[in-house]
Amino acid sequence: MKANAMPLEEYKKAAALKALEYVADGMKVGLGTGSTADHFIRALGEAVENGLRVIGVSTSVRTEKLARECGVPLVDIDAAGQLDLTVDGADEVDPDLRLIKGGGGALLREKIVASGSSRVLIIADEGKMVSRLGAFPLPVEISPFAWKTTSRRIRDSLSQFDVGNVAVALRRNKDMSSFITDGGHYILDCDLRSIGDPDGLAAFLDSLPGVMEHGLFIGLASAAIIAGASGVRIVRPEGSLLPVL
Repeated sequence: MKANAMPLEEYKKAAALKALEYVADGMKVGLGTGSTADHFIRALGEAVENGLRVIGVSTSVRTEKLARECGVPLVDIDAAGQLDLTVDGADEVDPDLRLIKGGGGALLREKIVASGSSRVLIIADEGKMVSRLGAFPLPVEISPFAWKTTSRRIRDSLSQFDVGNVAVALRRNKDMSSFITDGGHYILDCDLRSIGDPDGLAAFLDSLPGVMEHGLFIGLASAAIIAGASGVRIVRPEGSLLPVL
């Protein structure tokens, strides 16, 4: 099949397989959550079966289940200490490698694991690259306590960060029950259309009581592997420590 005829899942898989080249014997590896990360976990499991020695740290209950099914040895991050590398997907990636993550609801654990890693490698299909963040709704993980108050404070402050729209909704399951994260929190999905000041918005959300975490990942990605019709390319911020293979 020609590259330009490859389906979306094949792009995701191509990015995941490229990421596997950055995993060396003896590494402690953070395992992301989501459909693209799933491809990486399955490939890592095959490498482990063929003799690669690694220790994985999962970012969600879902990821833990898949990693165990694939034979990847796991420990929790407290036992692992500093990780060598985390491989994870993203919902959006801008040219400065600022990200929106957490569409699957695992943003808190994803950020904890990413911040505890020496390098963070993002894997994505080309559709996730954007010139400006915000078309994908920004997830914000909040405490169930006083969640309406927290939601109102967020909604009333969004316009100061040069957003294209202000709409905040509690994430719900298909049966209309509240979506609960692995940490026991709620998710607010903020439909902003565009975010002109992601750094400022991230700082505001970091400061707001009741916000457990948000989906703006800024200054964490070492590089991104982007796969699409033209092949696989590496996007790096200035000063990235990720080696060229």
